[in-house]
Amino acid sequence: MTDKPYCAGRETPTMKMFSSAIIVLMLNTLCAFSQIPHEVVYLVGCFENGTTEEQFTFDAEEILYVDFMRQAIVYTVPKFMILDPSEVFKTFYLYKNALKDKKACSVLVNFLAAEEKNVPEEKDPPGVVLYPSEDVELGAENSLVCFVNHFYPPNINVSWTKNGRPVLEGMSLSRYYPNHDQTFHQFSTLTFTPEEGDIYGCTVEHSALERPITRIWELDFSHPSLGLDVYCGAGLTLGLLGIAAGVFLIVKGRYGN
Repeated sequence: MTDKPYCAGRETPTMKMFSSAIIVLMLNTLCAFSQIPHEVVYLVGCFENGTTEEQFTFDAEEILYVDFMRQAIVYTVPKFMILDPSEVFKTFYLYKNALKDKKACSVLVNFLAAEEKNVPEEKDPPGVVLYPSEDVELGAENSLVCFVNHFYPPNINVSWTKNGRPVLEGMSLSRYYPNHDQTFHQFSTLTFTPEEGDIYGCTVEHSALERPITRIWELDFSHPSLGLDVYCGAGLTLGLLGIAAGVFLIVKGRYGN
């Protein structure tokens, strides 16, 4: 990516609008690096609560996002791809343009909210998967990941329970990440030290759901060992082979060759 990109010039702004959550502006540009086509997506999320999110992706992988709280551009592209990404993007005036987009967002949100006040908003319910990040060992710190995918609008609430009680510490929630179908996905992570008998739950609330989705994970070391079964099975097999060989020798001795 150190070579200067040559863009094919196809720019297709896409606007997905609704009245109560977010406006997503996506600018897709096909670029060619050494005659190989690539897709760069610039996403601007305008929320009615006044917040704005901006992100660049390269072939569906995030390379940077704007952190308005820190007033900075955060580069997430791997270092082996770009040694100093700030040098590559310095001529783009990313933060300056992001501030302009943020101002435009507030105007656009108010306008569209008024224009589409009575239009039903488009919604996609999320799918939820709960799994440990590593192999689980008793007494060893681990993480449970609650993966929420394919939801729209991108306003969700994720909560955790342990043995039926709310968990208030050790949780984290990622930013929203866009999918190609203009839905979103997000990760919630819970750091925990597993103990036998513990039951953890991840509950997701979303406006497209009639009721919250809860996924349960339980530590289970009750699977019986196969060692004794294998040993007994092998012994039984050898016994049957011995009986068969004995019968063969007896028959052979009685009737001769």
